[in-house]
Amino acid sequence: MIKLLALDLDGTLLNSRGEIPEKNLEAIQQAEQIGVLVTIATGRRFRDALPVALQLKLNAPVVCHNGALLKYADTLENVAVSLLEKETVREILRVGKAFGGDALLSADPIGKGVLLYDTISAENVPLQKYVAWSKRLHGAEAEEAVHHVENLEAVCNDIETVHVSFSGTLAPMAELEMILRDELNDTVTVLTTVYPRLNFTLIDILPPDASKGIGVEKLALINNLSAENVMAIGDNFNDLEMLEYAGTAIVMGNASPELLERTDFFSTLSNDENGVALAIEKFILGG
Repeated sequence: MIKLLALDLDGTLLNSRGEIPEKNLEAIQQAEQIGVLVTIATGRRFRDALPVALQLKLNAPVVCHNGALLKYADTLENVAVSLLEKETVREILRVGKAFGGDALLSADPIGKGVLLYDTISAENVPLQKYVAWSKRLHGAEAEEAVHHVENLEAVCNDIETVHVSFSGTLAPMAELEMILRDELNDTVTVLTTVYPRLNFTLIDILPPDASKGIGVEKLALINNLSAENVMAIGDNFNDLEMLEYAGTAIVMGNASPELLERTDFFSTLSNDENGVALAIEKFILGG
């Protein structure tokens, strides 16, 4: 019996306009009414996931930062947190910046979180748009949510870092991913989120004991549940560990072809066709 539902956010629960379709919301509420724990499992930092978590009124902690942080949306109570070693953060910045990458550093796991950056290259338009979006999202809290600093290396010793990210167009990010994996080895977890239609890749560098799969498993164990009790829905490569862990794994219709081809995963409609609601109705509500 499914007792824990883990939902990816972007490209899964949210439609292409960044909204929760009403049918998805209704299905989630019905699942909670029969005792299913529902969480968001997202690569977003906690502060960026918070508005959606509060809208959903989740009955479980948010699994954010690709599993590095489990935190309640309403009370800001931490359930589990993994941090990058300070020396590792310096090495990530060294490797990434030597390649010419623009780094974002996510810190402050105790509060709502803060995003730090020093330089954004003129050609990295997607990252410029993301920083602008994040500031708009947080409104009056924009100044405490997103900080520009002169030099990330100079401040990383004084903060607790949850994860570091680089982003850009597909080809150079594929090259940077290989370099990061080769030079950092098992000191970190490297996850990618790829959007071919946008020519955009996000690379997240996390503590070695962090992934969506590990985060969801931690939440399951806290509630005395096994993988067989877990259903996960996702659409991208950073969902893979979570999908492989869950007893019932659902891939969105808009997912990467490599995920849709997996015979051990079920599939549903796209995020613009209420695919989450359809999956919940079929596998949890018995519709």
